[in-house]
Amino acid sequence: MLLLLCNLIALTIVRAADDSAPAEMLARVENAQSPNRQGLDGYTLRQVMDRFHVPGVSVAVIKDFEIHWAKGYGVADVESGAAVETNTLFQAASISKPVAAMAVVRAVQDGRFSLDDDINTILTSWKLPDSELTRGHPVTPRALLSHTSGLGDGFGFPGYHPSAPRPTVVEILNGSKPSNVGPVLMERPPFTAYKYSGGGVTVMQLAMTDTFRKPYPEIVQSLVLGPIGMSDSAYDQPLSSERDRHAARAHNGAGRAMDAKWHAYPELAAAGLWTTPTDLAKFAIEIQKTALGRSSKVLTQASVREMLTPVGVGDYAVGLGLSKLGQGWYFGHGGSNWGFQCDFIAHRLKGYGVAIMTNGDAGRPVIDEIRARVAAAYGWDSLDKPVLR
Repeated sequence: MLLLLCNLIALTIVRAADDSAPAEMLARVENAQSPNRQGLDGYTLRQVMDRFHVPGVSVAVIKDFEIHWAKGYGVADVESGAAVETNTLFQAASISKPVAAMAVVRAVQDGRFSLDDDINTILTSWKLPDSELTRGHPVTPRALLSHTSGLGDGFGFPGYHPSAPRPTVVEILNGSKPSNVGPVLMERPPFTAYKYSGGGVTVMQLAMTDTFRKPYPEIVQSLVLGPIGMSDSAYDQPLSSERDRHAARAHNGAGRAMDAKWHAYPELAAAGLWTTPTDLAKFAIEIQKTALGRSSKVLTQASVREMLTPVGVGDYAVGLGLSKLGQGWYFGHGGSNWGFQCDFIAHRLKGYGVAIMTNGDAGRPVIDEIRARVAAAYGWDSLDKPVLR
């Protein structure tokens, strides 16, 4: 009995220590740090935001395959003064791509098509133009989602003012009005080089709607967002009035409000997701746990490996960037839309990571600093860290 009582007391002490851990880690992320390898010696997190004119930041930290803490900083809109909350929506920009890729891999798992099928056998409403460059190897979903398809657009998407006419996906791919980007054309044979291609991901968006015969937001909601519980996420473009009440505003590099609250992105798979760091953390955790055979809400263990295995050209797998830092394998993705910057990174095996979203064009150095502080506080493998004292 005495031994049992001692064990219960010890367990209570451990739980109490665990409960206080987020506060301790928050202090190590938020407080002034000196020295600091990022050149921000003695800056608090609030001062880092002010230094780079970033009005608002939202963060979610993963530890042991769970969200350890999430918090908002600053304001969602400098004009209204509304505070950033953990449920404040930000544009995910190119982080839309790995979420879209998971939906594709789920479609493959369900037998809709293969990652190695000729994309023109999947497309029905538009075809990738014939090219001598694809005679030896066709463009495939695997190539499109790893930026090795040979498509040469290489452009980012500037988006559209909410009052401006928006093109269809076919008009975007053809580069015809009112599209504000050029056509998607072959530049080299598939799998011979890496070149980032938002246009290629947009081709895959069309392939998904051709296959499912449903609006793209409904497809990803049913395949990915719903099963994972990403309740604050949607590919709504433009954003619905209900969700817009919780949305951050776009700001320029000086921290001033843009002339519109945000731009709309009909290139949904490439740039159209609205979400929160908490939901992105849920997404990353599902990948981590599925890879270890601990979950299967969307994909099987075999299927998720497609998203974690380099295709052989560049550092990309299907939808995700991969990096090896010391002994640590990480996966993740960054994003940059008009007035928004964001990033998430997670360890392949060890169950930790962080998602960071900002509402300013100058958000990248703030993201880098927060990521470095989190990595140092939690003792991550081999990331460039500030020195914490």
